Amino acid sequence: MKLYNSIGPNPHVVRMFAAEKGVTLELTQVDLMRGENRQPPYNEAINPAGTLPTLELDDGRKVCEITVICEYLDETQPGPSLVGATPEERAETRMWTRRIDLGIVEPMTNGFRAAEGRRLFESRMRLLDAEGAAGLKAMARDKLLWLNAQMGQNQYVCGDRFTLADILLYCFMAFGGTVGQPIPDEAGWVKSWFERVKARPSAAA
Repeated sequence: MKLYNSIGPNPHVVRMFAAEKGVTLELTQVDLMRGENRQPPYNEAINPAGTLPTLELDDGRKVCEITVICEYLDETQPGPSLVGATPEERAETRMWTRRIDLGIVEPMTNGFRAAEGRRLFESRMRLLDAEGAAGLKAMARDKLLWLNAQMGQNQYVCGDRFTLADILLYCFMAFGGTVGQPIPDEAGWVKSWFERVKARPSAAA
């Protein structure tokens, strides 16, 4: 399988997930900074949405969207599941993954695009103004503090299980720290959790 890869947190999620599963993916670099993902041949022959990454299967079919790619790898590759071994575990993982994606990842990344990343993205997509960017960042921070309050004595997001939810959150917390959206000091559980996940070899994928 081939992964169309680039800089940024989205490809990091898939690379980290694959590393946890022990899967080696052939990497084909796409220059995000130059907008190669929004130009032919990528946005015609590979992924019409122009997003990264994309997983190309052995038969040439393409799988897009990071959580979908990760679930595909989870279902098709050997080893313990990072989604869940039972319907209840899978439901718990997907619940937290969606909460993290909608409540933290989306406002964080859109806030970045409309502010620090504006020069890169303003010709590629519709962006909010500076006031809107600040509001999005505040929304992401609020939801992160909410998640922090829900975790109690958990080792990971889903209790003692390390899952897709942790990988998604970690990659975007690492990204946020580089673009002016660090983990708030009052999010003590998230800070401790981040260091635990950072110590995993897959975090460097």
